Amino acid sequence: MFKPYGVITPVLTALDEQEKFNPKAYAKFIDHLIEHGVHGIFALGTNGEFYAFSMEEKLEIIKTAIEAVKGRVPVYAGTGCVTTKETVELTQRVSKMGGVDCLSVISPYFVSITQDDLFRHYKAVAECTDLPILLYNIPARTGNNIAFQTVKKLAQFNNIIGIKDSSGNFDNTLKYIENTDPRLSVLAGSDSLILWTLLAGGAGAISGCSNVFPDLMVSIYNLFKEGKIAEANEAQKKIRPFRNVMQMGNPNSVVKRAAQLLGYDVGPARAPSNVENKAIDDALLEVFKLYK
Repeated sequence: MFKPYGVITPVLTALDEQEKFNPKAYAKFIDHLIEHGVHGIFALGTNGEFYAFSMEEKLEIIKTAIEAVKGRVPVYAGTGCVTTKETVELTQRVSKMGGVDCLSVISPYFVSITQDDLFRHYKAVAECTDLPILLYNIPARTGNNIAFQTVKKLAQFNNIIGIKDSSGNFDNTLKYIENTDPRLSVLAGSDSLILWTLLAGGAGAISGCSNVFPDLMVSIYNLFKEGKIAEANEAQKKIRPFRNVMQMGNPNSVVKRAAQLLGYDVGPARAPSNVENKAIDDALLEVFKLYK
């Protein structure tokens, strides 16, 4: 079964000034990321603004990602929606495309649900596709934390192959690694915890910051694999100033703004989460000086 690894980029979805999807710019940005060593391309993650697009737009974005990657690295696609019905429908339509290596399925958001509800939701998704599935835990955005007991129970489905933990709670990540099923791959969703997740037995990271600093983020994983832990730690620490600026606004919108300021044609975020703030721009420009 598919094994995720390394630093995977949840690619910024390129838009034009009218906030329409820009496939040419999207493909060019994907080329740039692959050329700078990322280990996977993830269409429609949080940094890809999955929440901002219709189903038909999502299908176009994923199709464009597949065509742009051309088999050079694995393609991950986000198919999680609020309801089980919609998630199953999108998952099935993406599964029929061909070219996607792994699905990422965020837990239902906005609605307050139980762990039993989560189990039934993911069971329905796992049973509707043969593609590998990576669970996506981000309780600050969804309001629902996927308990390690639920992850352990979900491991009975062979195509559930791991989980991305964006809880920011390292103890939660450790519980996934230590108390679920050894075959499951655990990926860091918080860029500040990449090295520590690797040291604890994790498989890598889905790194929003790799949209802006792909070489730096990839180096954390590569140095770790080479056994150069002190150097990996130095690389890990370098991302802190940028992470601090991300907290000044909607984090994934700040990442997109940073890419814009560096000259990448990714366009604005969809309103209302577009960042137009001189203080954030000034802070980003100061941070960029640290990476020259």
